[in-house]
Amino acid sequence: MPLRLEIKKKLTARSDRIKSVELHPTEPWVLSGLYTGNVFIWDYSSGAMVKSFEVCDLPVRSAKFIVRKSWFIAASDDMYLRVYNYNTMEKVKAWEAHMDYIRYVEVHPTLPYVLSASDDMTIKLFDWDQNWDCTQVFEGHAHYVMMVKFNLKDTNVFASASLDRTIKVWGLGSHMPHFSLEGHEKGVNAIDYYPGGDKPYLLSGADDNQVRIWDYQTKACVQTLEGHSHNVTAVLFHPRLPILISGSEDGTVRIWHSTTYRAETTLNYGLERVWSLAASRDSNKVAIGYDEGTIVVKLGQEVPVASMDTNTGKLVWAVNNDMFTSSVKGLTGAGAIGEEEGEGAGAVVAAVGDGERLSIIPRDLGSTEIFPQTLAHNCNGRFVVVCGDGEYIIYTSQALRNKSFGSALDFVWSAVGTGDYAIRESISRVKIFRNFVEKKAIKPPLPSAEGIFGGHCLAVKGSDCVVFLDWEEGALIRRIDVLPRAIYWNETGEIVLLACEDSYFVLRYNKEAVAVALAAGQVGEEGVEESFELLHELSDKVRTGMWVGDCFLYTNNTQRLQYYVGGQIMTLCHLDSPKYMLGYLAKENRVYLMDKQLNVVSYKVLLAMLQYQTAVVREDFAVANTLLSSIPEAELSNVARFLESQGYKEEALVVSRDPDHKFELALDLKKLETARELLAAIRKEDKDSMDTQNKWRKLGDLAMVKSDFALAEKCAWEAQDWSGLLLLYTSLGNAEGLLKLAQEATAQGKGNVGFLAFFLLGKVEECIELLIKTDRIPEAAFMARSYLPSHMSRVVTLWKQHLSKISPTAAEALADPATYPALFPDLDVALQVEQLFLQNRSTPLSANAYPTAKGDIELDLIAMIKSGGAAALPVPAPLPPAEIKIAPAAVAAAASPVKDASPSTSPSPLEPSGGPSPRALAAAAAVAAQQEEEERALAAAREVEEERVRKESKAAKAAAIAAAEAEARRLKEEEMAVAQAEAMRLQQEADEAAAAAAAQAEAERVAEEERLEREAAELLAAEAAAAEAEMVAAAARREAEAEEERVRRLQEAEEETVAKARAAAEEEAKLKAETEAILGDDDDW
Repeated sequence: MPLRLEIKKKLTARSDRIKSVELHPTEPWVLSGLYTGNVFIWDYSSGAMVKSFEVCDLPVRSAKFIVRKSWFIAASDDMYLRVYNYNTMEKVKAWEAHMDYIRYVEVHPTLPYVLSASDDMTIKLFDWDQNWDCTQVFEGHAHYVMMVKFNLKDTNVFASASLDRTIKVWGLGSHMPHFSLEGHEKGVNAIDYYPGGDKPYLLSGADDNQVRIWDYQTKACVQTLEGHSHNVTAVLFHPRLPILISGSEDGTVRIWHSTTYRAETTLNYGLERVWSLAASRDSNKVAIGYDEGTIVVKLGQEVPVASMDTNTGKLVWAVNNDMFTSSVKGLTGAGAIGEEEGEGAGAVVAAVGDGERLSIIPRDLGSTEIFPQTLAHNCNGRFVVVCGDGEYIIYTSQALRNKSFGSALDFVWSAVGTGDYAIRESISRVKIFRNFVEKKAIKPPLPSAEGIFGGHCLAVKGSDCVVFLDWEEGALIRRIDVLPRAIYWNETGEIVLLACEDSYFVLRYNKEAVAVALAAGQVGEEGVEESFELLHELSDKVRTGMWVGDCFLYTNNTQRLQYYVGGQIMTLCHLDSPKYMLGYLAKENRVYLMDKQLNVVSYKVLLAMLQYQTAVVREDFAVANTLLSSIPEAELSNVARFLESQGYKEEALVVSRDPDHKFELALDLKKLETARELLAAIRKEDKDSMDTQNKWRKLGDLAMVKSDFALAEKCAWEAQDWSGLLLLYTSLGNAEGLLKLAQEATAQGKGNVGFLAFFLLGKVEECIELLIKTDRIPEAAFMARSYLPSHMSRVVTLWKQHLSKISPTAAEALADPATYPALFPDLDVALQVEQLFLQNRSTPLSANAYPTAKGDIELDLIAMIKSGGAAALPVPAPLPPAEIKIAPAAVAAAASPVKDASPSTSPSPLEPSGGPSPRALAAAAAVAAQQEEEERALAAAREVEEERVRKESKAAKAAAIAAAEAEARRLKEEEMAVAQAEAMRLQQEADEAAAAAAAQAEAERVAEEERLEREAAELLAAEAAAAEAEMVAAAARREAEAEEERVRRLQEAEEETVAKARAAAEEEAKLKAETEAILGDDDDW
């Protein structure tokens, strides 16, 4: 029966002619050597070009990876070998290796050796540990050497193919070939060794359009494969599949069965001639090099051929036709005792962590008669079926004894019954077997049966749907319009999962309804309507999986190990490479997986956890509470997250052992005190971390929402949330808290918050000092000018001292009110208002006094004093500096936003209460004005004197202003003169620099012109030399072609001469025989 290999194209990269391809063993890369002299590295998983190398202008005929060194080596027609680092793109080495074109390079699998084959009829061995010295030369061919290949079973032996029609086998220790294989009628282009250990075979392809298989021990041709219509240019044995592949100049790639030598399939991608083939030992991918590009295809599936009995932990797997077995039971637990005979009686097995490779000791079971493509144990593990080549063989799992066999396209086991199974014979016939005996042959109710699935029901897949059938009579149960890749049943047969291409469906199966409908014969065209109920549909791709209770363990295409339970997907771990599930052992609490290289790993999955989650999903809380005590303490946090996903947050808060998770749950449940206790229990060294502060901030926000202001204040202090505290204290009118915040924020370097808090409290002195402390002296000066004029002189002095370090001229331009009082109009009025507020801010008003005090607060005292209303007011003596408490005029003009939490007696620093009120001051000012008017009417003589004094004062003031203006003009003129001198100096320096730059630019221009002239001359010389070299190379190629044509003609002439001679000899012999017959034995003649 033919091999059923699904061929899927992974890469199509069009380019110039490809002479060589090579697959990287670990990366998804293909290395292409081009006839144009380039080397490309393509990523066949994404279709993108990873790297591009311009090796030379002549063809690159061979390129190979040297993975151990992150290199690749390229051979080209300029007789050079070049080595590049494909990560850094650095050229490692380049040297002339031969006297003619280099056809092929081969890298030794373990030693630092490279073989090269050339048209100079020699093979050379290079050692990269000895600086790529040529350590050996092999001579013996009489024509071009086209290819060399190492024998992987004996890496000291290699074979070579030549146009002299021979294949020679060599050893690394000898200059002479061990033997030659002859049989091809024309030149041999390609060879390959069989990768397995069971056949001493060598594969060859030649210009006679034939592919031959040789036994290099008997030196005989085992088989000749014919089918190509032109020269065979590439051949290979696939390292993983029982096939051999050949490529030809007829544009086709043929796949042959390596055991029966039957032609399996032919590939033709329309890219003209095939020049090269490559396969990977670790995958089913094959690369093909064409005239017009590179193709990478995947042959069949890469799932390892293995099966595990989940009852006993017995593992069976296949390597080509060889079968092996072992046991994974007891290999992962610390101090576990091996139970297999192969493990040694009583051998103690070391503990193995999650994801670590298990040290499995294989036991040889023998070989199968067919190439295994799938393996599967039956429901109780007593039998295992091997499927492949369109056939199946059922063996006993212990000794691999043949139980049954037959031909089938598909084979599936039933979920019950030791010997119950079904096969698909064709697209219209399915057979059901009971105890290894055929019970019933059915025609599925589908136009075409394209696959079958086993389990509690027999499922048959069509072109657009899947139908479920009864195992007993093959009766229709239900038709479902999906196309599953696989179907998984749980142990009880109540739940089934249909894994499709990009999603999966979880259905509940109603066995009772199906039994009733089948017994009554009430089955419609679509089956029993109540048979299946959709539970969930999830968007994820199942690679392999299995049910454990009501939990479905599986691996997906994003390399994650996950499980489904109750509509939720939980991730167990991330895998480092694609892995395939073998099974789950409940006694070990571990799930076992295998990769493409047949390495087995395991991960811990607690059965008690899965059972608990199953009980929660079923809402069987009594069983769940019973199982909870059997779950280890370390897994309770995972249980809590599962409970949270199911909506049981109260229970999750009780179960969880993760403080972070418990805190989030407490916030979700609005349990403020629980959350506060969790934060209070945090270790001292973690209290100042950003994470802890963020938690306090979250709790504080929730406390504000719940109006728990005491807790909100505590959380804000713990989180150092200065802006939050500012909002809280100003909203509550808490002056004491605001003062504490101002002091603490200032100490912590949060100047903005501290400044605003001091300002709201009316503590202008602290505001100015804070500005000075933070080097904001100009702002401090302007603030003093607006709110605290008595401090202006001190702050301006500090400003001048600070500014003089940068610009002395600018510092001198600053006017000090103590020196130039005339430049500060109404300064005396501002000082009087400042003294008024100093007297009246010591005892603040409460918040509930605002309605009655509003009129006093809104009085414009500056305007009143300027109108003369306060001329007769006594000016109080200023307080000592240590006792000065100033409130800003701007703040005095509006109600303070700082209010007490209680509306009774809490003081506010923003309203004056001690001494006369502003309204009383206004009345006193009016009386004083009236008295002043009466005095002026009674003392007219004194008014004349006062007028004279005023005129003199005005004249003095005018003189002072004129003097100040004259001084300002003088300073400005001096500054302008200095600026002009500086500008002239800078202009002179700029002119000198420009002249120097112009001279340098002229010198550089002259030098550049000279360099360009030299380069032009060198380029002309190089072009002439290149043209001459090209002419010489063309002449050499023409001579080589002529020589090859001459040799071919001589060979044809020689063959013709030999044929004529043979014919003449035959004619002569015939004539002689006739003559002797006529003459007889006459002695006289």
